[in-house]
Amino acid sequence: MPRQSRIDAPGALHHIIGRGIARQAIFSDEVDYYSFLERLGKLLTESGTRCFAWALIPNHFHLLLRTGNIPISTLMKKLLTGYAVNFNRRHHRVGHLFQNRYKSILCQEDTYLLELVRYIHLNPLRAKLVADYRSLATHPYCGHGVILGRLHHAWQDKDYVLQLFDPHATEAKRKYREFVRKGVETGSRPELTGGGLLRSQGGWAGLKANRRAGDYQKGDERILGDGDFVKSVLGQAEERLKGRQRITADGFDFEKLLARVAEITGVDCRQILDAQRDQRRTRARSILCYWAVDQLGMPQSSLARIFNQTQPAICYAVRRGRSLVEEHGYVMVVCAMSGDTKKP
Repeated sequence: MPRQSRIDAPGALHHIIGRGIARQAIFSDEVDYYSFLERLGKLLTESGTRCFAWALIPNHFHLLLRTGNIPISTLMKKLLTGYAVNFNRRHHRVGHLFQNRYKSILCQEDTYLLELVRYIHLNPLRAKLVADYRSLATHPYCGHGVILGRLHHAWQDKDYVLQLFDPHATEAKRKYREFVRKGVETGSRPELTGGGLLRSQGGWAGLKANRRAGDYQKGDERILGDGDFVKSVLGQAEERLKGRQRITADGFDFEKLLARVAEITGVDCRQILDAQRDQRRTRARSILCYWAVDQLGMPQSSLARIFNQTQPAICYAVRRGRSLVEEHGYVMVVCAMSGDTKKP
């Protein structure tokens, strides 16, 4: 059976799990751990991806991320490929380091964000890497201590998590600490990491209860949420795919996209592509970069070569372009996508 494609969108929340091949260690010493964290932090910062929780275990890792300016799949490919190459070189090994594809679960934020923060940050305790809950606050390979202010990683968005508990930092930390401590008693939470339809409906008990009530909700192994959320996410993903297919079928390519951006911004195509910089060119290039990535699916590395810029610069342009498109209501394809055209 062919594997299903990733589901992603700007602002989507993902629980990501990566494991070593044949359950082998992917972190052998302190250098490995910090090499992974350094790469992760750099990629998160460059792409505007937000991290709410993380834990590194010798043979696997957990991340809780919100999609930024690049797809999660692009970020993870860069992270894992770069780390694996360095790991193999350091430890004089060859071959795959990670088991198959990493697991990426798109999550319903209101219901699951705090549950996942707690679940992920308790992993070192469940794996017996720390002696007790108190020791978890200073464990260097987990984001729990960052939220409590005992450790520091600028790329972890601890403030977002804390403000969900209380507007005052001291009280927020106290409530967060107690919330996580209570999770020690609940033990493992398999419904947060696997089960497909089961996960979407609260395990076997929830699934059976729904079926007895005649409620056959839609489930998907790539999604953690209730039936309505699963149905909504799948519908949006399908519509997004159909939109790209329509664009491709209409022969809409980079050259036509360039012409469209020139039309709505009043900047000549040659000026958009030249090396000069001014406000008008920057604005047009940003819109071009955003639509090229979002609608045509172009890799940001390709755009970096076209504009002779670094990939972080392209990431920033994509983010700026998205804001411009949303602010002014620009439409990329007039006929195929909409019968209405908005001019700047």
